[in-house]
Amino acid sequence: MDNKIAVVAFGGNALHPEHQIGTIDEQENNASEASAAIIEIVCNGYELVVVHGNGPQVGNVLIQTERAA
Repeated sequence: MDNKIAVVAFGGNALHPEHQIGTIDEQENNASEASAAIIEIVCNGYELVVVHGNGPQVGNVLIQTERAA
């Protein structure tokens, strides 16, 4: 069996590490860097499954929703 499969959780912590403020520019740069790493995985012959990591953005949206209520 030659099929190699990689599962990548790509979400909040990849887009907004704790040491950053979390600006759109930072998140876009982080997404670009993570995407380059994902491309390397595919170029190395892996089939890819990407799942959402459910990081801090989900919690931030919940806080914003609660404050707006």
